[in-house]
Parts: sequence; structure tokens; C-alpha cells
Amino acid sequence: MLASRFLRLSVVYALIGMGLGIGMAATHDYAQAPAHAHLNLLGFVAMFLYGLFYRAWPGAAAGRLAAWHFWAANIALVGMIIGVFLIYAGLPQVEPAASAFSILAILAMALFAVIVFRATR
Repeated sequence: MLASRFLRLSVVYALIGMGLGIGMAATHDYAQAPAHAHLNLLGFVAMFLYGLFYRAWPGAAAGRLAAWHFWAANIALVGMIIGVFLIYAGLPQVEPAASAFSILAILAMALFAVIVFRATR
């Protein structure tokens, strides 16, 4: 079930994001704060909300659009977080890749908007 996949992944992303936050606090090195914030906001909050939406409107989870949304959102998140992490670790040359994944993230959200508008007519 699509809703369950989003909900389960959201808590995995939350645990990773919180672990990153604890690691930053333990080392007093907050250079990865942008990666931590993006992971918690897009990884936990957005994915959890996607899951709740698909649970509330199960018909919206049927079809290819919802599957594309799931894969686009998750691929974008993982790629973007890795890119942001590497940028703040001192590898600015990965910025074009991080930007591409960021564009995929907004496209995934636009796809979700289409799904929401269709389901809530």
C-alpha cells in the first residue's frame, strides 16, 4: 500500500535526520545543518503528509501518477540530501547534481499537487 510505504519511509528519514542532528551536537560541528533540516522537512514531514493523504484518499494512490510520485519524491530526496551533505562537507562541485535533484523534488511536489486536485474535486 502506497500510504504505508510513505509512512514507513518517513520515520526512517526522521531517524536518520535526528541521528545527524545528534552527531552535530556531539561534535559541536553544525556544518551539516542544511542537510539535517532538508532531511527532516522533506524526508519526515513531507513524506508523512503524503502517506496521510494517500491513507485518507485511497483512490488517489491507484494508478501510475501516484507510483511516479513515490519514486520521484524518494529519489529526489536521497539525491538532494547526499548532494547537500557533500556540498557542506567541502565538495562544491556536486552542486549541479544537488540542483538537479532539487528540481526533481519540486516536480514530484507538482505531481502531488495534480493528484491532490484530482482527488479532492
